[in-house]
Amino acid sequence: MILEQIHTSGDLRKLSDGQLMVLADEIRHFLISHVAKTGGHLAANLGVVELTLALHQVFDVHYDRLIWDVGHQAYTHKILTGRGPCFDTLRQFGGLSGFPKTEEDESDTFNTGHSSTSISAAVGFAAAAKLRGENRTAVAVIGDGALTGGMAFEAMNHAGSMKIPLIVVLNDNGMSISKNVGGLSKRLKRIRNTRRYFEFKSNVKSVLDKIPLIGPPLKKRVAALKKALKPLIVHNVLFEDLGFTYLGPVDGHNIEELRVILRQAKKRQEPVLVHVHTKKGKGYLPAEKNPGQFHGVPSFDSKTGQLLDAKQEMDWSEYFGQTLCRLAEKDNKITAITAAMPLGTGLTKFQKMFPARFFDVGIAEQHAVTFAAGLAKGGMLPCLAVYSTFLQRAYDQLLHDVALQKLHVVFCIDRSGPVGRDGETHQGVFDISYLSHLPGFTILSPSNSRDFDRMLEYAFHICTGPVAIRYPRGTVLHPAWPEDQPTLDMQAHLRRDGDDILIAAAGTTVFDALKVADILEKHGIRVAVLDVGIIKPMDEINICKYCENKKMIASLEDNVVTGGFGQQLTVLLKKRVRIFAYPDEPIVQGSVNELKQKYGLTPEQIARELMKLVVW
Repeated sequence: MILEQIHTSGDLRKLSDGQLMVLADEIRHFLISHVAKTGGHLAANLGVVELTLALHQVFDVHYDRLIWDVGHQAYTHKILTGRGPCFDTLRQFGGLSGFPKTEEDESDTFNTGHSSTSISAAVGFAAAAKLRGENRTAVAVIGDGALTGGMAFEAMNHAGSMKIPLIVVLNDNGMSISKNVGGLSKRLKRIRNTRRYFEFKSNVKSVLDKIPLIGPPLKKRVAALKKALKPLIVHNVLFEDLGFTYLGPVDGHNIEELRVILRQAKKRQEPVLVHVHTKKGKGYLPAEKNPGQFHGVPSFDSKTGQLLDAKQEMDWSEYFGQTLCRLAEKDNKITAITAAMPLGTGLTKFQKMFPARFFDVGIAEQHAVTFAAGLAKGGMLPCLAVYSTFLQRAYDQLLHDVALQKLHVVFCIDRSGPVGRDGETHQGVFDISYLSHLPGFTILSPSNSRDFDRMLEYAFHICTGPVAIRYPRGTVLHPAWPEDQPTLDMQAHLRRDGDDILIAAAGTTVFDALKVADILEKHGIRVAVLDVGIIKPMDEINICKYCENKKMIASLEDNVVTGGFGQQLTVLLKKRVRIFAYPDEPIVQGSVNELKQKYGLTPEQIARELMKLVVW
């Protein structure tokens, strides 16, 4: 196998184009066979194999600055930089990260995980290289989905006025996770579907270069003429108007074409955008047919594409989507918003049932929040469904546009708490902290499906200001206790009584708290478990009542310590609370159970700690 002979980018430069195509096939087979075992981001990586090979041939990835936007498509890059043998540990606890990590290899120039950051970082790298007199080129590889993020255009607007060695490689596959939407997507489609302008431009330059004496002045005249003709041919070229030289579109699976155009871009030593057209899931039929399903995929049968960990029970995302649809059938003011993730957030059913009330804004969380604010001000009941880790990208909008105006926007925060194998960039362990100090916000954290039903209706029809409902990744949990009073008043509920210790638990951690109580009961320690339910404003009356005369108070949550529920409980009670929460540090990748074990948050570990501390 050729792949076994590749240890550095220099090894690639010794190969013929025919050998490179064989290598591309070998890499795809490697990716499919390994991701089938570990799970991971497959479709995006299959689509950029040839592009990655070309980048490694043209650039010195250990000297030039190669930044992968989002970073989930950097698997081939990792293989080519000697990390292929580690792929059995991909996204596992203590194993190879699914995203670029500078601590893994210096060729991972910049840590990524969220969308639309690469161009800003590349502009910074290019400006630094120019100031330091270094002959480095900064290359940002960004997908057309990530390009819908406003930060990408902020960076391009800045870079277009600078004479810096910057290349933006636009990996255009028409997809982010789900199908791309919006004006930019339509514009790129028009550019993909015609080469007339670019062929015309190239041919004219070639002819003028061959004319002696009068060629150069004619070139200047033609440049002016080009501005007039350009709108007639491609309805304006957006990137050139931003100050970038545009090259492409080029077939992203033709290594020779890619190499030629990347070398042209490198020679210019100025901002250049290289438009590359690729196919997401290339070379694996199940992923080509369903790139959304194979975007981030659990383990699967590589021969059939059948998922091995296919869920048998409903997860929180799907349960939210069904509950929202039931409410929306009765209330035509309810609208749903997603930032390019209708499938991941459970909104596909709503999208089909109420297309006029469904809005996919692209990867644009800041816009999504203020758009929701406008809907609320306009008389609608907007619901923004978003992952916890992505909502933090819109912090100013949460404060300035929603909270300060006391607008009735419902935020359904998916993937709250540890999410597992995507690692530190995606853990949802900060939302209680960054939402709690926003004025007027109500924060709800259901422990079970029945509470979720009540809370979603409460959010729409009782609350009048901003409200957030946070719930984790995974199977929806059902209550193991009798139904509470059928009321929409949000209050803390005692799930188990006991005289010695009270554990106040937020969200689904209630079930772990009940396990702690079972363990300690065997040691003669009686533990009460309080299901807090509403984190802000706290149910002060019931919390204080249930905490009276206890020998110890503990709190349990899936947030970090600082700014979390436990610290707020300490302030309320004016006494020491033993806080069980995640530490104020990057939370590593691993299964949720592995993370609980690492950070001392399993029921067994909590029980042992409480046994040490309880005062008899």
